[in-house]
Amino acid sequence: MEKKEEIVNDNNNNGNSEESSQTQTLKDGSICGFQSLHRLLESSLSPQAFKEVSRLLIGLNCGKALEPLTIVETSKDLSSQHDFDIQAFKFNADKELLREARIVRVGLIQNSIALPTTAPFLDQKKAIFQKLKPIIDAAGASGVNVLCLQEAWMMPFAFCTREKRWCEFAEPADGESTQFLQGFARKYNMVIVNPILERDLKHGETIWNTAVIIGNNGNIIGKHRKNHIPRVGDFNESTYYMEGNTGHPVFETAYGKIGVNICYGRHHPLNWLAFGLNGAEIVFNPSATVGELSEPMWPIEARNAAIANSYFVGSINRVGTEVFPNPFTSGDGKPQHADFGHFYGSSHISAPDASCTPSISRNKDGLLISDMDLNLCRQLKDKWGFRMTARYELYADMLSRYVKPDFEPQVISDPLLPKNHL
Repeated sequence: MEKKEEIVNDNNNNGNSEESSQTQTLKDGSICGFQSLHRLLESSLSPQAFKEVSRLLIGLNCGKALEPLTIVETSKDLSSQHDFDIQAFKFNADKELLREARIVRVGLIQNSIALPTTAPFLDQKKAIFQKLKPIIDAAGASGVNVLCLQEAWMMPFAFCTREKRWCEFAEPADGESTQFLQGFARKYNMVIVNPILERDLKHGETIWNTAVIIGNNGNIIGKHRKNHIPRVGDFNESTYYMEGNTGHPVFETAYGKIGVNICYGRHHPLNWLAFGLNGAEIVFNPSATVGELSEPMWPIEARNAAIANSYFVGSINRVGTEVFPNPFTSGDGKPQHADFGHFYGSSHISAPDASCTPSISRNKDGLLISDMDLNLCRQLKDKWGFRMTARYELYADMLSRYVKPDFEPQVISDPLLPKNHL
């Protein structure tokens, strides 16, 4: 990949106070004027120091630094014309004697909304469609095989407000957003993961947070509904939908076996585990999360899941600040406010060998492209033996006892402790 030009103001913060840098970060979503931590470090450190820091922060792929990919001119032109970040990398695997390499090109799209939340709903939705079109075209021109969009990409993330009118954005699994993406799937021979707010017409118009899997022929392979619903801070999502009922499906596509762990599910290790037990080779985590709440966790959880479960993980987070017409309150004691905070983007891909890509922009739309050799999944299973050394029978016994009302924790107390020590 040819090195893109640095963003405006990347080097304009020299000599600024720490306080003013923090203010800049809060205002524009950048990190002290840089699009990402990786770019800040690259600008601030000597090449040798940056190389060593990168090794520690994003690891080595098969013992070497992650390789950049060259981005085709069409995609670079679309990135310039429509002002979105584009980066591309390659994960290698060791060459095998009995299997050919299994190279799959994956794309992740992060984006902000296109119109204010006060605009008519139909206009908002159409504007997001138009905004996504050149980014999807850039993915298609780059030969992406599997593309994943962010959580509820077809609407503002209004699940903080508790206002029911936002349910108007909900649509059937085969509705407008799926139909829009099916054309791209057929055009580019591309599998697309389509996370939407689903209206289940066959079950009393129940609403779900759903990912629809579109095959490379434009067909619907299936869908998965979000397993874990947050009840923390401004995330009032249970006002709109509850925990999903589809289990942990893995979808066998033309380009490998994929799972979708939607947003809050990334905080639950057993949720990641279940997709791995069902044979996933790539698990996508389409999300909508804000800096104040989760940013220190963002580079860790998916990467840990990739290591523990020997599969690739694609982490997608929306970007921007979405301001709503009516202020709302939540369970954290803050005064009423009109926005969630800044969705910090920073989408990235993690590999089972503990390497990962740098995150793309924290403050603008973006497309991250990655080649991955799926042979790496089995190679890491063979290396570490996590599946063979796991004690599933012990965990199953523990969990079967834990879910019963009369569960007693396995705690052995020192008999010499005072009786009232707690």
